[in-house]
Amino acid sequence: MSERIAIVGGVRTPFAKAFTDLNDLNASDLAKLTTQELIQRLDLPAEVIDEVIWGAVLPTMSNLNVGREVAIALGLTHAPGFTLARQCATGIQSITSAAEHIQAGQAQAIVAGGSESMSNTPIIYKKRLVMALMGLQKARTMGQRLRGVRQIKLLDFIPAPPAIEEPSTGLTMGQHGELMAQINGISREEQDQYAYLSHTRAAQARKEGKVNGDIVPVSLPPDHKRYFSEDNLIREDISLEQLAALRPVFDRRHGSLTAGNSSALTDGSSAVMVMSESRAKELGLEAWGHIKSYAYVAIPPKPQLLLGPAYAVPAALDRAGLTLADVDLFEIHEAFAAQVLSVVQKLESDQFAKEELGRSQAVGKVDMEKTNENGGSLAYGHPFGATGGRIVINLLQELRRRDKELGLLTICTANAMGVAMVLERA
Repeated sequence: MSERIAIVGGVRTPFAKAFTDLNDLNASDLAKLTTQELIQRLDLPAEVIDEVIWGAVLPTMSNLNVGREVAIALGLTHAPGFTLARQCATGIQSITSAAEHIQAGQAQAIVAGGSESMSNTPIIYKKRLVMALMGLQKARTMGQRLRGVRQIKLLDFIPAPPAIEEPSTGLTMGQHGELMAQINGISREEQDQYAYLSHTRAAQARKEGKVNGDIVPVSLPPDHKRYFSEDNLIREDISLEQLAALRPVFDRRHGSLTAGNSSALTDGSSAVMVMSESRAKELGLEAWGHIKSYAYVAIPPKPQLLLGPAYAVPAALDRAGLTLADVDLFEIHEAFAAQVLSVVQKLESDQFAKEELGRSQAVGKVDMEKTNENGGSLAYGHPFGATGGRIVINLLQELRRRDKELGLLTICTANAMGVAMVLERA
């Protein structure tokens, strides 16, 4: 990069299990909250913000361009805004898109974020009902209306249930997670043990105040007298016995993935301020860190759809001129415990390196004591558009707290992709 790209701040809402505390706020509402708080904390005048780049995987018809809606709502009418999606890596995509715009000389200060409201996912009805209702809207006489009503059957009102299904394979993400567990020999006990670790680490991080300072308390409608200020999916009282008692969700007879070792449908938002290093210095802002490198990859959807990070990590490290041993802290997005353990297995495998990466030896040993030290998505939840921002904020803050230099994050995505990013503490 011709000029270093700085992250100078970041905030997020508490993450909430879908249909709970954030149920009455849509993705645009959440985006406005985090962006406004970010700008206020940095004490930036409106004219400094050149653009808003936002991520939302499941926007509604009333919120098709959240990025521009945020800009207008906060008085940044001069700032263009757009909305993008790259499944689970959407939050990272907004950040790298901001970096690329800055590198291209199109901007110097960009709000990059993402939000998701799974509580307000658009409901899809059967085509038969849609066509019948369209016919009723066009009817001109009572007879035409009555004939239209008679064409509608009661079962037509049952909506199609939302399913995070892969178009190319017909399998859900959970079913792909099951395949990975089977192929890689990841046991139910290993998955539960990993989930337990994620929750206990997240609970300890919250207790020690490591994540609290980055969270924006949300005043809840309708009267805004109650505040939501803590992630509500973290289980402080979790036990291995409780996890072991849960039944498989995606393969009820032979599966090993449960609600306990899989990430939950979640509502939430995160935002970071991306700047050129020169603009940050000009404004007197202390950078949290800099983007050193990143890499997006794509792999065949079958058999291991969510294995993208095992390919993205070596690519990002190569671009930074580093090895895995150089990394001080490592963050792996936890879609499923089986997916995380599969990625770690492949990174440590000489056979995988030779057959899939064209390398003579494994990418490197993953030190689990330095990986997801404050817990991960199994504990915090996974609002698709916001997870990337949460991980960037956490990783940079932890590097600063520990006086470490280099952090590496990686996220798997639907459509058989993955991303890895190397961050350097300022």
